[in-house]
Amino acid sequence: AYLRQLGMICSLQAEFNLKPDSLYFNDGQRRIDFVLAYEDESKKQHKRSFQKKQMRKRLAYESNLINCGLQLEATSSVGDEKLIFVKVHAPWELLCSFAEIMHIKLPLQPNDLKTRDSPFKWISRFFSVDENIIKPEQEFFTAPFEIDRLSDFYIQDKETFFNPATRSRIVHFILCRGEYAIRDNVRKFGINKLLDSGIYKAAFPLHDSRFNYQSEDPNCPNERYLLYREWAHPRNIFKLQPLDLVRKYYGEKIGIYFAWLGFYTQMLLLAAVVGLGCFLYGYFMKDNCTWSQEVCDPNIGGKIIMCPQCDQECTYWNLTITCESSKVTTTFTLADYGKALFSGKFFLDPLSSQQEEHIPYTACGKCVRMTFCTSAVLFWILLIIASVIGIIVYRLSVFLVFSATLPRHINGTEAIQKYLTPQAATSVSASIISFIIIMILNMIYEKVAIMITDFELPRTQTDYENSLTMKMFLFQFVNYYSSCFYIAFFKGKFVGYPGDPVYWLGKYRNEECDPGGCLLELTTQLTIIMGGKAIWNNIQEVLLPWLKNLIGRFCSASRSEKVVPRWEQDYHLQPIGKLGLFYEYLEMVIQFGFVTLFVASFPLAPLLALMNNLLEIRIDAWKITTQFRRIVPQKAQDIGAWQPIMQGIALLAVVTNAMIIAFTSDMIPRLVYYWSFSVPPYGSQSTYSMKGYINNTLSVFAVSDFRNESKPAALPMFANQTTCRYRDFRYPPGHEHQYEHNIYYWHVIAAKLSFIIVMEHIIYLVTFAISHIIPDVSKKTKSKIKREKYLIQTLLHENPVKAMKKNMGSIADKILKGADGTFRPKTE
Repeated sequence: AYLRQLGMICSLQAEFNLKPDSLYFNDGQRRIDFVLAYEDESKKQHKRSFQKKQMRKRLAYESNLINCGLQLEATSSVGDEKLIFVKVHAPWELLCSFAEIMHIKLPLQPNDLKTRDSPFKWISRFFSVDENIIKPEQEFFTAPFEIDRLSDFYIQDKETFFNPATRSRIVHFILCRGEYAIRDNVRKFGINKLLDSGIYKAAFPLHDSRFNYQSEDPNCPNERYLLYREWAHPRNIFKLQPLDLVRKYYGEKIGIYFAWLGFYTQMLLLAAVVGLGCFLYGYFMKDNCTWSQEVCDPNIGGKIIMCPQCDQECTYWNLTITCESSKVTTTFTLADYGKALFSGKFFLDPLSSQQEEHIPYTACGKCVRMTFCTSAVLFWILLIIASVIGIIVYRLSVFLVFSATLPRHINGTEAIQKYLTPQAATSVSASIISFIIIMILNMIYEKVAIMITDFELPRTQTDYENSLTMKMFLFQFVNYYSSCFYIAFFKGKFVGYPGDPVYWLGKYRNEECDPGGCLLELTTQLTIIMGGKAIWNNIQEVLLPWLKNLIGRFCSASRSEKVVPRWEQDYHLQPIGKLGLFYEYLEMVIQFGFVTLFVASFPLAPLLALMNNLLEIRIDAWKITTQFRRIVPQKAQDIGAWQPIMQGIALLAVVTNAMIIAFTSDMIPRLVYYWSFSVPPYGSQSTYSMKGYINNTLSVFAVSDFRNESKPAALPMFANQTTCRYRDFRYPPGHEHQYEHNIYYWHVIAAKLSFIIVMEHIIYLVTFAISHIIPDVSKKTKSKIKREKYLIQTLLHENPVKAMKKNMGSIADKILKGADGTFRPKTE
């Protein structure tokens, strides 16, 4: 049997016909729907027994594919004598059979509904692809294919009824179920296992042409060339995407990703405009800001001596040192905008109809696996928290060093003092170290998360992706955002006052914010992480695949004079990977978190995200079109588990931004001062004003009340210093409630809590209203769905019933006529 199989497979081998653009077998009739590549076992340096075992599995697999109905043709590589390519073709009858098994929806008839042009279509024409180059795809009403209803489907040509993407999808379905061995009454099957074991080197569908040249084959549609020229090329950065052609060439899953990414990028446009307006307003008004003027005024800020921010090594410092940082802080006008844009539903989410597979473990085994996996995930999350604590300890330690080494002259006139303060030096260095740790932990955890998910043995590919999605997002959420949450909500909030400071781990004195707050430091952290992440991702997505392909072309330079077939050109491209779009979605969702969770502290985040995404769309398009093998088309109904994750981020963003505005920024204290404490009974001014705000918000501390362990080093210039100022709302020394929180503090706390409650309720109410006003499915789409259901019911169900009734009626008439002839009396 083994020799018969070997003879059958070997008889299918054919020499290359020197047609590099051909997508067909040597006969020029049968289209290549898939390609398998392997190395000839007889020419590999392995043990003979291992060679026979590998060959036996491969031959058994290919024999079963032939028995299933697939047609194979093997061709040796032009450049590598060990490499063999097996071209796979699915005939018409096989395509029809599996199209019915897979419930593939195919055209019934062209769309006959009348459509109205949008009044804004004239605007979109400037950004749309030229319809003379990429013709619009004809719309059809579709239904799950049934062989018995073949005449009801819209079949003009059998060769084009199943497009190449559908053909590849069907063949891949068969390859994933092809059997190659039976061991202990257990069937071994699937191309994926054969790839993992090295029996096959690659399995992929063919690109239809080169990306930068049109094919010379007249039967080639050159869709890859069109996609590169009108979609993936950088000059199309401001053009709309040809999503119909993307869906046709790569399948629904890729099409949905780019449709979602384009929609998300469009929604960023409004947020980017608002954020840019806030930034420009703050930038041009920074010199007119009253509190910034008071900090920089030598007669106000220049006479305010601040208390040391650490023990012993730190000394007193002048408030005017923070002049530049206070101006920069005012450029970020605080406003919570655009959250409702991201809280709506992007796509429909009907239930998946995937068939469940057998679970190869008991309920007890499942419990053990889940316990182990949950423990592993929690361990890594605790590891992230430990790294954040390490960064905090670094901040506390390095701040002491910078405070002792960086000069802090009272006048602050030196150029370095305008920007390089101990807080700024600590923030920038800690942010860079934090980013490096984040990247290292990400690379390690990606492999760990895949191992954990494989150990769980999910039932289906969808379950696998959803499980991995939740693990990776939970990890990266903590990894990327934990340091930002620390700066926004914890740093400078629990520091006590100079006479009674709070210590971290009983040793390190807690960090304090600048008199202008921690907003600038949070902005610095976000800028470094967002910018570094974008640069790192582009290096991974663009530079690495390009270098790998460049090295591959360089290694094959000696064979450049030979004519190389289409399948061998595609073989030397990069494989897309098992997870496919997983990392693309993860990258965008993490960016979505930065844009929404902390936008109040960094209004330019949407603009940076918009610019990044305009490039990201073209980079991803360029990558899959030019650097990677053609992706196996897959069906998809929505973006999967990413949808509820983004909805959760949008809801959380309302809370975080409200708390940033209330607790991290100084907006609420300023408003309280303006409306309550600038005028009587608390203030002395006759009209509402921000004058005196700085002096009012800095409490007084007596130098004599320092503890011995906190007392700063005695310097000659501060020998006669009796008091210093610190950022808090407390009564001065000598008051009956000295160093206790004053009435201003309680007014501010009440205003902050009220602001958070009111802001959350308003935004949630607007979000709720928008989600009900704007339907998930447009009227146009609803009409198409109703029309399609009607056609399915009419063509595939009612017409056969009518035909049966008609046939039954004719049979009944014949029976009655026969009965009349039997009982009618004979005429004379």
